[in-house]
Amino acid sequence: MLLVLEGHSSQRDVIAGARDALPPSVQIFASHREQRPEITGLADVAWTEPSDNTVRVDWVIDKALSNSIEVVLAGKFGQLYEAHRGRFEANGIRLVTGCISLEGLQIVEDKGRFTAAALAGGLNCIPGVPVTSSEQLVAVYHDLVLQGPVCVKPVAGVYGQGFWRLSENTDPFRCFANASACEANLRVFADTYAQAKTPTPLLLMPYLSGSECSIDMVCEAGDVIAYVGRRKQGYYQTFEREGRAVDLAIRAATHFKCDGLVNVQTRDDGEGIPHLLEINPRYSGGIGYTREVGVNLPGIFASRRLSLPEPISQWKMGVRVKPINVAISLDGRC
Repeated sequence: MLLVLEGHSSQRDVIAGARDALPPSVQIFASHREQRPEITGLADVAWTEPSDNTVRVDWVIDKALSNSIEVVLAGKFGQLYEAHRGRFEANGIRLVTGCISLEGLQIVEDKGRFTAAALAGGLNCIPGVPVTSSEQLVAVYHDLVLQGPVCVKPVAGVYGQGFWRLSENTDPFRCFANASACEANLRVFADTYAQAKTPTPLLLMPYLSGSECSIDMVCEAGDVIAYVGRRKQGYYQTFEREGRAVDLAIRAATHFKCDGLVNVQTRDDGEGIPHLLEINPRYSGGIGYTREVGVNLPGIFASRRLSLPEPISQWKMGVRVKPINVAISLDGRC
């Protein structure tokens, strides 16, 4: 039996992929802190998670033991669960958080520590400089801008929140008039940062002009089992299973001993050479798209963890996808 806990995104796609790969006799359980039947309705059994994190681990272990659940896939609260891995293992429950240790999770989820560890490990990574004050931010910017465009993002975060391209020449009002452009005037950004009651630690780094590649993976203690690279091309996404970005992502996942459904992001420089951006120790928002190319990553993950035959992958060439919004009824199962 498999329990898929609340994730940052695409929990429904993970449940759907696992359901297609597992025999009907294997139950899939899913949970979320809110009533989200459009997400959890594809599972055989759905629960509402406690909102109190102090009882979260006890709740998960109790549900697993009372329902013969063998594998628990964490999502939003990976570090919380990882800190109690010993309790899960003592009860015969296989916990999957994205890494095999709390320290490993802490490193990959802190972009400053991750960058330093990646560079120390010989991985091609965009160098970043952590800052915690407006004065530091301006000083570091002036050092980095000598090499080219500069960007900034929070040391910790998801969904790309807090990412901005910085420039002294950007219209001061642009970040308000068109926030989706993610462009901010250096002085406006620095002045606002200086007024923060508790400044969020930030990371300044060179902004590379090439395209991004998002590589979704099934990993087992650093061993990369299956993977699909996705690259945005205008309104569409295309797929790749080889190349320098994919090779770099595999080396990174191995180096950091990733474990579970994880996502590695790279960005090319002006010469097409990929550099590591980050490792997300959880499944991505686009993991469901990978099934369109003939690779069911959630199904591969679930079947292997439950010691069952994994779905056969049949790579389809030339596939492009575009996500669309679809309305569904929330009355009954989804």
